[in-house]
Amino acid sequence: MRIVRSATGWTTALAVLFAAAPLQAQYSTKMPSTLRWGSGHVDVPSASVLPHMAITGTYSGFLVNIDDNLIIGGNGRIIGRSGRLKKWYSDASVAFGLFDRAEVGAIVHSLDDNGSGNLIGGFGQLALLRPADNGAGIGLSIGTRYSTSPKYDESINYAPNRLGIPDPNFRQGYGPGTADTDTNLSSYAVASAFLRGGESDLIPDHDFTFSVGWGNGVFQGGDYLPWYSYADSEGFFGGATLHLKMSDRTLLNLSGDWNGFDTNLGAQLDFHHWRLGLHYLGTNYFDDFSMYRSPKFGALASLALCPGRESLLCHAQLIERPVADTIRLPAPAPDTITITREVAAPLPTGQATSICLATGETIQVLVTAQGDTLVGPARTSIRLLRQAGVVFAGEYAQGRTWFDQDQPITFEERPYQKSGGEIRLNCPDLVRVGEYQGVPLFAMRNATQPYTQLYVPVRPGVWQMYENLRATRG
Repeated sequence: MRIVRSATGWTTALAVLFAAAPLQAQYSTKMPSTLRWGSGHVDVPSASVLPHMAITGTYSGFLVNIDDNLIIGGNGRIIGRSGRLKKWYSDASVAFGLFDRAEVGAIVHSLDDNGSGNLIGGFGQLALLRPADNGAGIGLSIGTRYSTSPKYDESINYAPNRLGIPDPNFRQGYGPGTADTDTNLSSYAVASAFLRGGESDLIPDHDFTFSVGWGNGVFQGGDYLPWYSYADSEGFFGGATLHLKMSDRTLLNLSGDWNGFDTNLGAQLDFHHWRLGLHYLGTNYFDDFSMYRSPKFGALASLALCPGRESLLCHAQLIERPVADTIRLPAPAPDTITITREVAAPLPTGQATSICLATGETIQVLVTAQGDTLVGPARTSIRLLRQAGVVFAGEYAQGRTWFDQDQPITFEERPYQKSGGEIRLNCPDLVRVGEYQGVPLFAMRNATQPYTQLYVPVRPGVWQMYENLRATRG
């Protein structure tokens, strides 16, 4: 080819935010699922939230494989080693989108793993600033994450860690002179730039998302422990994702982020509504010093549903591309100087009329009494233009097998069949909604989804209506 202190005050503020948000008609779920905290890059959030009523369920896990697992004393220092640790850790989470302004969810880290008790949590994010309706621009969000602590020993205050796994070595504090880790509740703010990629013959249509933010809790807690932290960013984090459109229903997300401690890479394929991903976590570590300071491989599976759609399936789409409005006409004949004075022949005459092209553009033409169509300053016959290989801009259905043989077409998993004869339409009454095998599909501008009628450009100025088979039979 788009701080209020009282309870009443909070309610009013949220109502204003939600009322100001235009609902996302396309139900786009372009941002991939994070390891455990809803939408984002690999392990850090972006400023994007799920569309209203969209639901994602995610399972993710990673393998810890180190030669010597550390034993940490009550003072936070290494006091021994327990031998090889090879174990698969996993999380399960569910997230919901509300009013195109918020995303909330719950997570299960582990269920009584080796006497740790149940580790569960929740998260929420509110979009304060959203990009434009087409998806491009700047976004700003605030959010919070909460996790319960392990319960190995009721006399010891354990704490949740950034990996979301039960670990008796990680505690709320390590005695006098040390700071509390304070990782149960994490608050953050994040800004993102959602950019449309340039046109290229080397790679498919693509977008970029760049995010930077700051948070406390798991984003910086425990940064003074050498076995837990190698580098400390004081709570700052960042991420970037390249979104590649592999097909009309398939998006490949290539992500990288820094969560305040680790550098993570991930690839996630969003096919129709299923998401499958592979991750390489802790790429900034070259040895297995500890379970935290070691590289790890992981995998992810996620399902995205949009109950607001008839098919219940979400659609991950890129930022809307502009449609090039172009009509190719022959250049006017050059001026000629002759010896004799001649009077130029009068230009052909005809009745002015408008035709609507497949690009959605209206052009003016003349129709002669003999039925010939004239275009351009020289009022050239369209038949002569076709013989010279000059055609109107846009893709048309005439000459395509599926159109000539009256075959049904499919749009958003719904079948449509030819209805009635060929008609003429006005471009201002139409809006482009998709395409079928390269030919654009239009609907009436005042129509609502799911569309019962679609309009296909047959040739310049001529259209064919298709009707939803389910609607007509139902």
